[in-house]
Amino acid sequence: MTQRHFITACAQLGPIARDEPRSSAVARLCTMLREAHERGARVVVFPELALTTFFPRWFMTDPEEIDRWFETAMPNPEVQPLFDLSARLGVAFHLGYAEKTPEGRYFNTAIFVENGVIRGKYRKIHLPGHRENEPWRAFQHLEKRYFEKGDLGFPVFDGAGGRLGMCICNDRRWPETWRMLGLGGAEMVMLGYNTPQHYPPAPEHDHLQHFHNALSLQAGAYQNGLWVVAAAKAGREEGCDLIGGSCIVAPTGEIVAQAATVADEVITARVDLDRCAEIRANIFNFAAHREPGDYGLITAPKR
Repeated sequence: MTQRHFITACAQLGPIARDEPRSSAVARLCTMLREAHERGARVVVFPELALTTFFPRWFMTDPEEIDRWFETAMPNPEVQPLFDLSARLGVAFHLGYAEKTPEGRYFNTAIFVENGVIRGKYRKIHLPGHRENEPWRAFQHLEKRYFEKGDLGFPVFDGAGGRLGMCICNDRRWPETWRMLGLGGAEMVMLGYNTPQHYPPAPEHDHLQHFHNALSLQAGAYQNGLWVVAAAKAGREEGCDLIGGSCIVAPTGEIVAQAATVADEVITARVDLDRCAEIRANIFNFAAHREPGDYGLITAPKR
C-alpha cells in the first residue's frame, strides 16, 4: 500500500537574470532537488516560470523576442537533466514554465512529473495585468498580452499516493480556484508565484503583499481541507522586488513551514494526506453542508 504521509519540499528560487541561460536555472533546480532528496522528500515544488526571469514585466512586439521565453517541448534538452535526476532519485516535482504549443498557442503552464513521466498539467486561468504598453509603470505586468487563458480547467490527478491539483500565482487569490480543486477531491495543491512587492495601480497595498499571499493560501487550505505547497520566485529581479514567503500549509490552515529568505531556499514538512479528513468530515463536509442551489451568481456571466 502506498504511504499517504511523506516529506514534501518547497523550493523557492531567488532572482533569475534576463540573460541567465536555462542551463543555469536548471542547474539551480537540480541542486535544490538534491537537497530535498537528502532531507527525505518525495515531492518538490518549484515556482511559476521557473526556467527564466519573469519576462511579462517588459513590453515586446518582436515575435522572435517573445518566443525565446517559451518552451516548445517538455522535456527538452535543456530541462532533461532535471527529469533524469528526478527519476534517478525517486523525487517527483512540480515545475512552472511558459509553453508554446505545436498549434502556436501560448500558456503559463505547470506540470507534475513522477518517475520521469508527466502525470498532471495545468494552464493558468486567472491571468492578471494588462495587454497594452503602459510606460508610466516602473515595470509592467503583461500576462494578458503573452498568454492565453488556460483551457484545461482545474484537473485533479493521481500522484504521490494521493489526489493532487495545481494552480498558478494569481489563481490563488480566487476562492473559486480552491473550491473547484476541493470539489475535485484534491488533497494537496501545488503552485508557484512571481509576486511583485510593488503594485503600481494601488501602491497603498504594497505593505499587504505578504499578508494577502498567506491569507489566500491559508484560506484555500482550510476552506477545502487540503494541503498547499506554494513556491515563490523571490528577491530583486531585474529591478523588481518579488516577495518570498514560500510555505507549506496544512488542511487546518496552519503554516507548517516557511522560507526565511528571498534566495534559493528549500523548506520541508511531513504531509499526511489523511489529515484532510479532519476538515472534510466536519466543518467543510461538502455533502452535508454545501448549498449549490443558492450559488448561481458565482457562475453567472461577467457583467
